[in-house]
Amino acid sequence: MRIAVISDIHGNLEAFIEVLVDIDQSGVAEIICLGDIVGYGPNPEEVVQKVRALQIPTIMGNHELAVSDKRALKWFNPVARTSLKKTIQFLSEESIQYIRELPSSIVSHGCRFVHGFPPDSVRTYIFQISEEKLFDTFIEMNEKICFIGHTHMLKLIQFDGDSVIEKPLKKGVTEIDADKRYILNIGSVGQPRDGNNHAKYVIWDADKNQLELKYISYDVELVAERIIARGFPEAHARRLR
Repeated sequence: MRIAVISDIHGNLEAFIEVLVDIDQSGVAEIICLGDIVGYGPNPEEVVQKVRALQIPTIMGNHELAVSDKRALKWFNPVARTSLKKTIQFLSEESIQYIRELPSSIVSHGCRFVHGFPPDSVRTYIFQISEEKLFDTFIEMNEKICFIGHTHMLKLIQFDGDSVIEKPLKKGVTEIDADKRYILNIGSVGQPRDGNNHAKYVIWDADKNQLELKYISYDVELVAERIIARGFPEAHARRLR
């Protein structure tokens, strides 16, 4: 079973389309999305409609939480808050209702999928978690692997029953030890912050115990120009470049 896991599309339709093209060519049985399909990017409505049309199981991210409950806007910095208010203007009532109904986590194929931190935190960043808390979380996890997004950074956190080890998650294939547990931060499709502006996503091969991190090219400049043209903060365009 090969599963594509995507996260943090952030209204970046061009990046999302190119990732879907690659997924279609990769022999994948299913796609699961870790949330933040909106926010920052210029095409939130089109991204939501494509996710829905493809019936991709999707988790609520912190940006979806702010769309569904405007009280959550106070958690964001002023630039992100401005972006979210603009995002809401572009979303149809149908899309907003869809967003309100998103789950906070999914368990499927023996893995857990959550936006922020297991078991079901939408808002918690992995870098906020102490090593002691990580240890306790791994002990309590029923699943061997938990996929997360939220930080837009790539990271592999491994637990062998005695210690927690953090490593960079690298492009290409990573072997997963069946006797260990993992939290895997898979980066971002539409708003990467790891110093490389390619769209990122992973394919989990459950039969081979392998994780493949893929870098996908798309027209970054087109998206940056569209961000500015549609009235979103210019900072989000600069981030892509």
